[in-house]
Amino acid sequence: MVKISKEAALEYHQSGKPGKIEVKPTKPYSTQTDLSLAYSPGVAFPCLEIEQNPNDAYKYTAKGNLVAVISNGTAVLGLGDIGAMSGKPVMEGKGLLFKIYGGIDVFDIEVAEKDPEKFCEAVERIAPTFGGINLEDIKAPECFYIEERLKRTLDIPVMHDDQHGTAIISAAGLKNALEVNGKSIDKVKIVVNGAGAAAISCTKLYEALGAKRENILMLDSKGVITSDRDNLNEQKKYFATDRRDVHTLEEAVKGADVFVGLSKGNVLTKDMIRSMADQPIVFALANPVPEISYEDAMDSRPDVLMGTGRSDYPNQINNVIGFPYIFRGALDVHATAINEEMKLAAVHAIADLAKQPVPDVVNDVYHVNNLTFGPSYFIPKPVDPRLITEVSAAVAKAAIESGVARKVITDWNAYKNELRQLLGQETKLTQKLYDTARQHPQRVVFAEGIHPTMLKAAVQAKAEGICEPILLGNDERIEKLAKELDLSLDGIEIVNLRHDNQSERRERYAKILSEKRQRQGYTYQEANDKMFERNYFGMMMVETGEADAFITGLYTKYSNTIKVAKEVIGIRKEYNTFGTMHILNTKKGVYYIADTLINRHPNKDILVDIAKLSDMTVRFFNEEPKIAMISYSNFGTDEGGSPAQVHAAVEEMQRLYPEMAIDGEMQINFALNKELRDTKYPFSRLNGKDVNTLVFPNLSSANNAYKLLQALDPDAEIIGPIQMGLNKPIHFTDFECSVRDVVNITAVAVIDAYVDKIKNNKN
Repeated sequence: MVKISKEAALEYHQSGKPGKIEVKPTKPYSTQTDLSLAYSPGVAFPCLEIEQNPNDAYKYTAKGNLVAVISNGTAVLGLGDIGAMSGKPVMEGKGLLFKIYGGIDVFDIEVAEKDPEKFCEAVERIAPTFGGINLEDIKAPECFYIEERLKRTLDIPVMHDDQHGTAIISAAGLKNALEVNGKSIDKVKIVVNGAGAAAISCTKLYEALGAKRENILMLDSKGVITSDRDNLNEQKKYFATDRRDVHTLEEAVKGADVFVGLSKGNVLTKDMIRSMADQPIVFALANPVPEISYEDAMDSRPDVLMGTGRSDYPNQINNVIGFPYIFRGALDVHATAINEEMKLAAVHAIADLAKQPVPDVVNDVYHVNNLTFGPSYFIPKPVDPRLITEVSAAVAKAAIESGVARKVITDWNAYKNELRQLLGQETKLTQKLYDTARQHPQRVVFAEGIHPTMLKAAVQAKAEGICEPILLGNDERIEKLAKELDLSLDGIEIVNLRHDNQSERRERYAKILSEKRQRQGYTYQEANDKMFERNYFGMMMVETGEADAFITGLYTKYSNTIKVAKEVIGIRKEYNTFGTMHILNTKKGVYYIADTLINRHPNKDILVDIAKLSDMTVRFFNEEPKIAMISYSNFGTDEGGSPAQVHAAVEEMQRLYPEMAIDGEMQINFALNKELRDTKYPFSRLNGKDVNTLVFPNLSSANNAYKLLQALDPDAEIIGPIQMGLNKPIHFTDFECSVRDVVNITAVAVIDAYVDKIKNNKN
């Protein structure tokens, strides 16, 4: 576990702007009109609409995406009753987690009131502000009364996360751990050490999953809770046992199948675990020190199935797996409550997710390649990006079916897409690419089949239904790697281009290439030697029509790939060069940047080609190009060097294409600031237009521009490089590409190949 010092923690909280969360406007506010719409007089109209129909608050205000994290500071983490104000850093932290995992806005509210009645009255008065209420760090037994009353008096979701968050995650973990060891929940003996809010809620949820109360022993600080004990509150009485033969934890765990610790550190010993039943399940969830360390538990016996609250060990029982997505689903259907049906739906969704193949991003974060369902992985990791779609959708559906939803969702695929877009996992642009590619899947050759990233991308692209992958490489090595990565190669063709069974193909390709390039000095023998190289062989597959598109670049230098593409595929006859484009999908919009890869120091004629190719490519993505040709000068202010080249290229483009929205040379701030440009240079052909395409004067500036934007805005999605101007769909990646990047390029390549086929059929 990472050691956090006091100094580091205090510096983190005070550096820059103190605290961890802030409020940001979501509407324009730069003009007087904006301000009049935002406040007076414009604000009166939605006020009157809400007066007529209170549910319109979800339509005209932030209520539907706003949760209150409310505490009185009586049970803060492991710190106890430290007071409302002292607990504020925790509540802000909870707000941060709501935002980054669920896209939910939060006001943290610390109420200096320990009396449950007065506390509830305060919450009830402010409840109209919010779409949901997350109660936090309130001690038992008052927390039970507070939650029950607020659920009864309010018409929005109320959940005490210390109770139900832990319950939902641990229940999902228990369900799966029992599946791993082959035991049935209605027969296992369960020991719960702790009798606070979390313990009570956890155990009740285990009951809802099928656990029998007679098989459960619960302990508090005095030992096993038995029915003959005095002064038990209602919650403890519910789980009191009539047995008189067990009093201590040591006696309780003997022969037990499950131990769930929600108490304090170092109370469970190795000998106690050894006394449990075969393949015991141990959830040591005390924070920050567990009931037994992971190392001691695993050392006690090899068959233990272990879960903790810590991120540095397998099977972390962490509330963040649940609460952002439970509230997300509840908010999205304007639910009046979070009921038992919704909690159970979350349990099953979380449990089911652990059985699905693990996304690459999760493996990367934990520096592993083979997370698969089993003893070391029976609960999803908190960083799993699928949690928001699977859990939120399950909760929303349960809310609708149980009758607590005021809004009905009918298109669940569209809803899941919206959730992915909310957190930037997927955008409308990539969704559109994938949907289009799925309609016309093509045969795509992946050059580096032995590269883990490309292999994963090929498997994912097939699973997405966007292509029929063909992997180039040694078949035995690819199959071995796939096994190590737990990837299925079903339906994926592997071509070992160096194998003897490919000799006829190599010879045929060599003959075609040597005849095509004989006037450039190519001999048959030279061409035949080239066919042992994956780029030559793979591009020839596309050239001959035995494949539709080709993806390469994770191993190969660009300069070599460009040379091969020119020789094998060739540049379209109407152009003198080809280029590449990157698409930047930012919060401000989608921008197309060229040329980012091919032409280092383009002259006027090459810049004209790049501009024409950019126009064609942007139209390929169903956008109307508005092209600014970039330089460090504006409209002839510098008459030498690259500005002169750009100036001349613009002049020719405007002469050849009088209707095209293109102008320059101009500095990038004028290109992207319409008001500034129109005021200073009203004569521009881009007057009144929002530029979406940027053509740079050289490779260095274009390449650095998109990489700078990528570095400054981690949320910006980059798609590319996309080749422009080759005769066939040959597309490049680079060594920095992620699996998602390669799949995105694959979708572009598939569409490119399909469009190419349509053009050829017309001709």
